[in-house]
Amino acid sequence: MADSLSAQNKLDLIYENLQEKLKEEIIEDVIIKQNRSLKIYWGTATTGRPHCGYFVPMVKLAHFLRAGCTIKILLADIHGFLDNLKAPIELVKYRAEYYRFVLTALLKSLNVPIDRLEVVLGSSYQLSAEYTMDLFRLSSVVSEHDSKKAGAEVVRQVANPTLSGLIYPLMQTLDEQYLDVDVQFGGVDQRKIFTLAAESLPKINYKERAHLMNPMVPGLSGGKMSASDPDSKIDLLDPPHVVEKKLKKAHCAPKEVEGNGIIGFVEYVLLSVDGLRNGGKGKFVVERRKPEDGEPLVYEDIATLKADYEADKLTPQLLKPAITKALIKLLQPLQEEFQASAEWQEIANKAYPQQPETKKKEKKVKDRGTRFPGAKEGVETKPDGHVEGKAKDQINLGTGAEDAMDNLVIQKEAPS
Repeated sequence: MADSLSAQNKLDLIYENLQEKLKEEIIEDVIIKQNRSLKIYWGTATTGRPHCGYFVPMVKLAHFLRAGCTIKILLADIHGFLDNLKAPIELVKYRAEYYRFVLTALLKSLNVPIDRLEVVLGSSYQLSAEYTMDLFRLSSVVSEHDSKKAGAEVVRQVANPTLSGLIYPLMQTLDEQYLDVDVQFGGVDQRKIFTLAAESLPKINYKERAHLMNPMVPGLSGGKMSASDPDSKIDLLDPPHVVEKKLKKAHCAPKEVEGNGIIGFVEYVLLSVDGLRNGGKGKFVVERRKPEDGEPLVYEDIATLKADYEADKLTPQLLKPAITKALIKLLQPLQEEFQASAEWQEIANKAYPQQPETKKKEKKVKDRGTRFPGAKEGVETKPDGHVEGKAKDQINLGTGAEDAMDNLVIQKEAPS
């Protein structure tokens, strides 16, 4: 397909749904003047389980592949370890392999060619003497302040940060050179690292690269979608009933479009995926709650959907079931591939071993204490109210009100 696209068509596909572009003249020089395949890298630290938020960058990678670009996915295993030990070193290898399975399956499910796709493990070159020496060189031209600032939105922030958080942005910068690319692509939260890379690589005699950024789609709870927050995301392997349950609880305020993660998912994933799979313009269909309410709402552009939502023509009660149905369908091919692969399942168990369940404390039977009548004699009260034991006759008041009154002894005070 890429061979039949004009240079402008390729650029339009590359720039579609991006939030920001830095140094696009580098991209246009490659596409228009050099007339060769644009080389792009996207990296991810192999930490928590990939969730549905990964569809956002995967859709863009699919666009790049359709435009004839050469893609390198960096599985940044060492970065995952450096980021405040998000990935224990013992699990890094298995998690990187798990990510390889997931991301490849995701791209295949989007109906795009993957012959120009290469998956690279960070530790395959980042432990070399040459890379280490370049890291030292880079550290001599980047200040502690600039490195800390660059990683502020990406590296986990803690009260007493380690030096590894300062190395992380430098390695991500150097990866552009060692992966031999024209462009680095990532979320807009990576902007400060991209700026650091553009400014610092020429200082050690390496060329500046272009940078492309996709928007950050809010999570289910309204904030950033994060693998460490189970309430903010849907796992790629969540079964349909779990997907439905999580989306029912998702934040989706009526008439509010800004910061609405549900609408963001339609905009940046569902419409684009439908277009990629069908080879045309994407559609998103919202069924009415009752047949008598009219025909389904069919959206081919996000502007119309947003306008209907703000006007309350499209409500959360209509939108959530439509999203649920579309997402379950979207996840089905990947989940079927997982179920068919014993190797993938084995890697999943090693990468994310199940934690043993903590046993709940058994409730102790309440002790009435030694002051309870008959306690010293070993009298025991039964659930129905009667008592048993040696001295039960001394405290048993009978089975009814009349028996109780007859057996109740009231000691009168002696007259003074």
